[in-house]
Amino acid sequence: MTYAFDKIKSCFLGLAVGDALGVPVEFSSRAQLLAFPVTTMIGYKVWNQPPGTWSDDSSLSFCLAESLCDGYQLNDVGQKFLAWFKQGYWGAHHQLFDIGGTTRLAIERIQRGEDPRFSGEVDEDSNGNGSLMRIAPAALYFADLDIASLHSRINEVSSITHAHFRSVFSCVIYSRFVAALFEGKEKFVAFHEAIDDVNAYCMREGFNAGEMQRFGRILDKRILHASEDSIGSQGYVMHTLEASLWCFLTTDNFKDAVLKAVNLGGDTDTTGCVTGALAGLYYGEENIPAEWIRVLARQEDITNLSKNFTDSVKKRILHPNS
Repeated sequence: MTYAFDKIKSCFLGLAVGDALGVPVEFSSRAQLLAFPVTTMIGYKVWNQPPGTWSDDSSLSFCLAESLCDGYQLNDVGQKFLAWFKQGYWGAHHQLFDIGGTTRLAIERIQRGEDPRFSGEVDEDSNGNGSLMRIAPAALYFADLDIASLHSRINEVSSITHAHFRSVFSCVIYSRFVAALFEGKEKFVAFHEAIDDVNAYCMREGFNAGEMQRFGRILDKRILHASEDSIGSQGYVMHTLEASLWCFLTTDNFKDAVLKAVNLGGDTDTTGCVTGALAGLYYGEENIPAEWIRVLARQEDITNLSKNFTDSVKKRILHPNS
């Protein structure tokens, strides 16, 4: 099996760029953005942050990636999240300016000394997109695992904050697709392969039918032909999963994918981030507008992190016994 290790950097840049495009217009309605669409990197507005500022989505992704540079230790991931919460560690400007309610509750539990294996919210009302937004590094790190093993690891990483089946399985579907893209497959081939693999796994495991119905138009691939009106873009995990897949699969370049995501409105930074990770991984750094990368906060830090993370992924996948 070959992997596109050279695309890890563009995945990291892509998620941060997509995030930063959405930060200034978070909570805007689709109608507002139809009238005044985002067409390039801007700043200020909602969060009064300069252009190129990314949010908690990227911060927690980079905390996870940095932890994985030293191997997989769930306690260390939790401590990295806590450092971000308390000190702005891996904040775009070394400070926290946004955090979801479910994520806050979970990290406060870690702060009180609770084990990150049990810190996440488990109730149905806690199915925001707070674990999906940061899962890309884990998807890359565990890309060689079979679907059952991938589910196990992704469940652990998601459940630090979001432990309900719906949040976890959204991350599993997304991670299996990321893994197929990481193998260098054409994006529709990767999508069909990933979904077929997930469907076969679901048949074997016999998951709750009611929960599986919620993933229906992804698992039967109707999402490929969905109308924009049917795509949600609020903070619900299913909205973000469907929107990111739809934006990536219905465009043919990085710029169009992330702008389509942001201009859906609602949770613009997260939809942009999750879409940007896919598009960055697939299209590569050369397809990300250079002027967007130039203004990106902590660009050098992201580049250095991506190098270290790439080394770690190579070691785990190519030299597992070293």
